[in-house]
Amino acid sequence: MNRLKSAALAAVALCVGIAPALAQEVTLRVHHFLPAPAPVPKNFITPWAEKVMKESDGRIKVEVYPSMQLGGGPPALFDQARDGVVDIVWTLPGYTPGRFPGTETFELPFMPAKAEATSQAFWDFYEKYLTEEFKDVHPIALHVHGPGLLHVKGEGVSSLEDMKGLKLRGPTRQTNALLSALGATPVGMPVPAMPEALSKGVIDGTVVPWEVTTPLKVAELVGSHTDFEGPRGLYTATFVFAMNKAKYDSLPADLKAVIDANSGREMSKWVGRVMDEGDAPGIVAAEKAGNVIRKLPEDEVARWKAAAEPVVEAWVAEVTGKGYDGAAMVEDAKSMISKYADAN
Repeated sequence: MNRLKSAALAAVALCVGIAPALAQEVTLRVHHFLPAPAPVPKNFITPWAEKVMKESDGRIKVEVYPSMQLGGGPPALFDQARDGVVDIVWTLPGYTPGRFPGTETFELPFMPAKAEATSQAFWDFYEKYLTEEFKDVHPIALHVHGPGLLHVKGEGVSSLEDMKGLKLRGPTRQTNALLSALGATPVGMPVPAMPEALSKGVIDGTVVPWEVTTPLKVAELVGSHTDFEGPRGLYTATFVFAMNKAKYDSLPADLKAVIDANSGREMSKWVGRVMDEGDAPGIVAAEKAGNVIRKLPEDEVARWKAAAEPVVEAWVAEVTGKGYDGAAMVEDAKSMISKYADAN
């Protein structure tokens, strides 16, 4: 009888010890650089956080800190996730030039279709080529913004010749290389710094998608917007929504499963769609401001593509020298994008 009683007590003690582990609760702090009302924070990051909290039965608490509220500048975000300063970040790999050469494939001239399609392709591309580049974090989503365009003071740009001498803000190394090839003077800076640079005349214009022009009130700071005919846009930038690897690894299996269910291609597609849907208010704001909105015809676009081709050639040569198969990556990216863009 004593043996049975001891066994029962041991079993109870074991269950008491297991219960807290099974009911483990965690808090994840998400850090990013845009104001909370901007399309991606409002329509992806916050809903994603709410979805994770609900599907974990409240055991995962997600706190979102916009506009760099936890300190540092946008270029520091990736390392904040890597080093565990925060748990999750949303940022651009391009804010640290040269560090993520493989991601630049999607930032090459005239590569992107709409963001929803291109973001799905970017996740596939990550799985094939970029796992080593992102080995220091746990990626949740990888995506792009919608096709970028020119937003310039005054009458702006209606031909390739109008680019000569313009000081234009660019987000990434490859975009800046493109601007140089087109005759402009690139000025690299994170997007939050752009409105002040425009208002003070530090730059003549910027390249961004329509989506980000609304929260940053770009239409009030420029007079024209130049887009491009054809199935592919001038450029895009890549983004990563990623978690600290040690934090992910520390989760119990059931909470890992919640994060896993809210990661991958479908999440990348979701945030890409948010980017596309965010373009419409930007166009409306530009129309209300009375700005010039133009779309260059395909014969003129062909001239821009020809001027941009050396950028692609230089990138292929550079990354091939680093051990990548640059030419294959460019062709694979185009094929992967077409797979999703042509299906719509």
